[in-house]
Amino acid sequence: MVQLKKKLSGELKMRSNSPLAVVVEMPEPDLHVLTSVGLRIPVHSKILASASPVLESIIERPKKRRSSERTIPMLGVPYNAVSVFIQFIYSSKCSEEQMEKYGIHLLALSHVYMVPQLKQRCTRGLAQRLKVENVVDVLQLARMCDAPDLYLKCMKMLSTNFKAVEETEGWKFLQNHDPYLELEILQFIEESESRKKRTRRLREEQCLYAQLSEAMDCLEHICSEGCTSVGPNDMDLSKHKGPCSKFSTCHGIQLLIKHFGTCTKRVNGGCVRCKRMWQLFRLHSSICDQPDECRVPLCRYN
Repeated sequence: MVQLKKKLSGELKMRSNSPLAVVVEMPEPDLHVLTSVGLRIPVHSKILASASPVLESIIERPKKRRSSERTIPMLGVPYNAVSVFIQFIYSSKCSEEQMEKYGIHLLALSHVYMVPQLKQRCTRGLAQRLKVENVVDVLQLARMCDAPDLYLKCMKMLSTNFKAVEETEGWKFLQNHDPYLELEILQFIEESESRKKRTRRLREEQCLYAQLSEAMDCLEHICSEGCTSVGPNDMDLSKHKGPCSKFSTCHGIQLLIKHFGTCTKRVNGGCVRCKRMWQLFRLHSSICDQPDECRVPLCRYN
């Protein structure tokens, strides 16, 4: 306790060897923070009040019983976590090792006593240290402490690793003691899967539209300019042409056109390939804005 007092006092002193150094001697602490183990941490009421509106309200609250010793209880968390919390109020510093050990407790303290700078620090620190083993515990805390960013990060990890999370003690405890949160998690996972399916369906539709668009351009290209061995009647077929470099679908559409021109089943509607060609012709005619000049067969009649 004496070491902590010296450390807190030292945080508010400027080094005497600095050119602008002015050593500020701290007054004696006028308040004690009572921890769960019964140890008391000496603090300065003005510093605590300036850092936390909740602590300010507690400090300025009139006491029913007059006593020479003023104390603020911070119970329910380890002594060392309270010590780090007080240290942060004095210095605005918290090491990675301290965050690793007491991040959960510090988030609770920063939320209860409304210290936003520490709360943000804890939220980021806990998000970086999320694991399958602790994600349920951190989720519950994020929910109670109104930490939406951390809550969402936990939910995403749960959704991605749900099979592994189901085997943890945290999930089993949650099922027995907090069915509402369990339902909330399951609903989030279901909505997440629905979003993924919608995204996949939209991506497939966009891919299909892109393929159809290319097919329409390719059909006009073949019927207007000619390509390889397929083209309009006035095309010189004796001149050899290599594979089309404009469209990846060109060769396939040429084969369809050749088949369409010689197939005997299409009259009765029994040929699947001919039906596909008819669909291309119909789709082209529905979007063509120059049917009188268009060289695609059947454009003005579909």
